[in-house]
Amino acid sequence: MNAIEFDHVGKQYRLGLVSTGTFTQDLNRWWTMNVRHKEDPNLKIGETNDRSKKGDSNYVWALKDINFSIEQGDVVGIIGKNGAGKSTLLKLLSRVTTPTVGEIRARGRIASLLEVGTGFHPEMTGRENIFMNGAIMGMTKQEIGRKLDEIIDFSGCERYIDTPVKRYSSGMTVRLGFAIAAHLEPEILVVDEVLAVGDAEFQKKAIGKMQDVSKGGGRTVLFVSHNMASIRTLCNHGILLENGMVKAQGSINDVVNEYMSGYDLSKRLCKWNVDEALPASFTSIRVYVEGKTDDQLIDMSDRIKVAISYEVKEDLHNTNISFSLFRDSIPLFHSWDIDNLGEIEKDRQKGKHVTTLTLPDFLLPGKYSISIDIGRPNIGVIQRKEDCLQFEISNVITDGSRKSFTRGGVVKTDIIWKDKLL
Repeated sequence: MNAIEFDHVGKQYRLGLVSTGTFTQDLNRWWTMNVRHKEDPNLKIGETNDRSKKGDSNYVWALKDINFSIEQGDVVGIIGKNGAGKSTLLKLLSRVTTPTVGEIRARGRIASLLEVGTGFHPEMTGRENIFMNGAIMGMTKQEIGRKLDEIIDFSGCERYIDTPVKRYSSGMTVRLGFAIAAHLEPEILVVDEVLAVGDAEFQKKAIGKMQDVSKGGGRTVLFVSHNMASIRTLCNHGILLENGMVKAQGSINDVVNEYMSGYDLSKRLCKWNVDEALPASFTSIRVYVEGKTDDQLIDMSDRIKVAISYEVKEDLHNTNISFSLFRDSIPLFHSWDIDNLGEIEKDRQKGKHVTTLTLPDFLLPGKYSISIDIGRPNIGVIQRKEDCLQFEISNVITDGSRKSFTRGGVVKTDIIWKDKLL
């Protein structure tokens, strides 16, 4: 039995303006739809959602001709690059907005966590917001009360549960929001990449809870994330969006492999604008080998370095930078910039910084991706960049072949061989 069905769903927006922009166009649109009972004339125009190119039309399809069905109990990962339409799809399903064309059929109650503070009233306490969210989902006060202690315990916000939510940090807000969404027994749980705001401990708890919800309760989960390792671990099916359209759907491994194959592995530099709202934010990351240009292959015999640039807006105490390396979305290791300092806390002065690390010399040929974050221990992440850079290691020099994993195994070892004639 299908829990969710998308039937030729599309969502169109007009860029830069509310309404069509002129009274004549608004009148023509109203006349066509309400008097002549024909389709919106603006549907015949519009371009696909390719955010990297300047278009000729003011109309853009954030989603276009989306067709898929999800069976009850499936855990589906919605993946794609930024701007692909993932969040728009979840907002349509959660009825935050309505589709321009097409029909969405969902069976059962839907609990959504789309962004920090979803469904919260800032002036109400955490406890009051739990009851309000449950009431919106159609639950009685007694039903919510039976789950109350479990929700508060999972969120880790017991000390502040009777404090107005407007005083919560983003991490606390996400913790409480997810605890409510996951524990009030929805038939469909919708989670956007907002979980990235939480710390590593909470992310692990959240992934475990979503597994329990799907496997134990037979409920349906839709999960958006740029963390392919989490997607592979949690999901059994995947949908890949590109420029507002479905590019691939099927088993999660096939869809993730299709997504990863679309990266330009020869591009070893990624830049970002400074986020003025954050006390610290990343500005670039680069993978390089000294003495080699970026168009030359990285070989398994090379010592690979990573340079991470960031800007601090104010003097910060007790902040660490984390580096994570993945191969085919499988986490290989995590490292912090305090690992070799013999200290727990590290201060950052206001200004521009660059930190460099050398990757260990045990990496086999294959495709790798990097995630980084900067944050405060036991407080939360300031900024995280998931799968922010991808690169490939070859074995041309060592084995005379560019094929990956010709040697097999997990790591490259430095074993000394000796031969002796007896």
